[in-house]
This record gives sequence, structure tokens and C-alpha cells, in this order.
Amino acid sequence: MLGRHMTLFRLLGFEVKLDLSWIFLAVLVTWTLAAGYFPAAYPGLGAAAYWSMAVLGAAGLFLSIILHEMSHSLVARRYGLKISGITLFIFGGVAEMTEEPPAPRTEFLMAIAGPIASLALAAIFALAAGLVGGKATAFGVVLGYLALINLVLAIFNMVPAFPLDGGRALRAVLWGWKGDMRWATRITASMGFTFGLFLMALGLMSLFGGNVISGLWWGLIGLFLAGAARASTAQLEAKAALTGERVAERMTRNPVTVTPDMELPAFARLALAKGHRLYPVVEGDRLLGQIETKALTAIARDGWPGRTVRDVMTRRDAAPSVAPDITLAEALSVMTRTGHSRLLVVAEGGAPQVVGILVLRDIARLLALKAELHVPEGGSN
Repeated sequence: MLGRHMTLFRLLGFEVKLDLSWIFLAVLVTWTLAAGYFPAAYPGLGAAAYWSMAVLGAAGLFLSIILHEMSHSLVARRYGLKISGITLFIFGGVAEMTEEPPAPRTEFLMAIAGPIASLALAAIFALAAGLVGGKATAFGVVLGYLALINLVLAIFNMVPAFPLDGGRALRAVLWGWKGDMRWATRITASMGFTFGLFLMALGLMSLFGGNVISGLWWGLIGLFLAGAARASTAQLEAKAALTGERVAERMTRNPVTVTPDMELPAFARLALAKGHRLYPVVEGDRLLGQIETKALTAIARDGWPGRTVRDVMTRRDAAPSVAPDITLAEALSVMTRTGHSRLLVVAEGGAPQVVGILVLRDIARLLALKAELHVPEGGSN
């Protein structure tokens, strides 16, 4: 779902990351505030003042989104769900769960925590705006904007369209009623897709009506919601189809390994001969990490001689891996969360041992074959 990101800081035990797409959102929000909202709300200032107010408003929105997602994460942690981190991306933020909620009640409480946090922030900012003079001061106008945007975030997120918080809350209610999470997901995701199409149509109407900023916002948000709803349904169906399938049954066994002292030209020749993209790095019986062929592309070819695999490999503690006895559905979640389409399969024991490599392409082929042969869920024959 997400692209390249960088870690910003840790807050209450959660790693807060910034997807590079959020830079686009920050620029768009700042420009919208400086060019349109603040000049209309508080006329008579110069461009520099409006840009300063816009930067402050964008920073407040940044904080608001973090606190919104933090509320989801705290509730998830309260109920034993692992949250790998919080990532800010082009359309806001997401708390990265490693698994689905175990029960409808848990999902419902997680879902409504975000809008409740946004409502609380709206009240706090509104009170602060009143204390500094409200619309009579530039700072009061900024605080008023933050109160308004948090109110809008709370209301918008409670629209019953998955994957918005309201859609998740509705999914929890339907799940609890029927006892079928997949059915509930299909219903709420279809509502999310329809709502996304509606917003895209609204964006087009705004563009044709001459409101470029509004049209751009509605169109982009609608496009995201429609895509996310479709992706959520596809991901759930894929997990259901992979039920019962184990990593050990689908991994590539006896992978080619390399030593940390192998020089990069020799590694390049090996990669060309074997045709693989991922290689475990071992020294004797010790697994040190992994190296992907793309690591070579970051170095000019004339810089390869004299450098070794050890210089560019990903160390064991930073390399995502899976155990051979987990399900393919769990492995797919790891791939989605980490953004890696190839994973080392490691058997833990006295010393970790690489027993295979799992490739996303092989999982996709299995899913396609199951769909073609109409194999029941959890079945391979």
C-alpha cells in the first residue's frame, strides 16, 4: 500500500514514519491555506504572513493526524494487537496492524477511537482559539482552522465506507451480527468503492465549475478510497484462499548462499549465472543477513572492485524473514507490511538456519491457479 518511507521518531513505543508521498500532501495543504483559506479568513496581510500561517496550520494538521492514528494504535495495543508503526502518507495516516482484529468488539472500539480523538482535538483547538482572540487575531484564525479541520476529519472518517473508520465500525457491527468477517468486508468495501466514485464525480463537477482546488482534493480522495476498498477486498480474499497453505510447502528450498567476503564483481557474476535476486549471506553456520541484486545498482560499476558483500548486505536484524511453519497468508502480511516481495525462510533453533526463500510471484501463481481450477478455500487438491 505504501511506498518509500523514512522514520521520524518514536512516540509511546510506536515508530512514526513518513511516506515520501506525504511531501506532496504537505505542499498541497500549505499552498491551499496560503493561497486561499487564510487570505479569505483574515484579509489584509502580506504573502509572507499567509505562508507562515499556512506552515503552522500544516504542522498542526500533521500533529492531528499522528494523534488520530495513535488513538487507534493504543486501543489495538490494549487488546493485544501488534502495531508495527504509524505511517503518514499522501491521504493522511495509517496504523500498521500485523493482523486483523480478533473480534468485532475490538474492531469497533479501535475504529471509533480515531474520530473521538479528532473531536477532542477540535474542542481543544476551538477553546485555544477563543483564548487568543478567535478571528480577531492571525493565531486565532490558525487555531480555528485546526478546530475545523479536526471536526471535518472526525465527521468524514465516520462515513460508513470501508476503509474509513466509519466503514470499519459498520464492518464490526455486521461481523458481530452475522459472524462472517468476509461478508461484512465485502458489504462495507463495496460501499467504500461507491463512495469513492461519488467523490471522484464531485471532483470532476468542481473542476468543470472552475473550483480547481476543491476538485483536485475530492478527486484524489475519491480515487484513493475506491482503490483502497478494492485492495482490501482482494487482500481478504487472497488470505482466505491461502488458509492452510504453509510457507514450507511453497518456498524455494536449498537457496544459493554467498559469503560476506565475496567481492561484488564475483557476486554479480554469480547472480547472472543463477538468475536469483535474493541471496542469504552466511559465514560457516551463521546467518549474517541477506543481499539483493538491486544493492549493486546503487554503486557505480567502477566502484565494485575492492568492495565485498559485507559492505552492502542487509544485516540479519534488519532483514525481514518468516518461519517455515507459518501460513502463506501470514507471510503475505509480512510482505505487505515491509514492502519486500522476497523473504528469507528461517528456522529458528540453536542458531537460525536458512531453509528457503519465499517469493511473492509464487504466491500469486498459486492464487491464480486456485482461481482457475476453482479450488475450495484452504484446499490444494
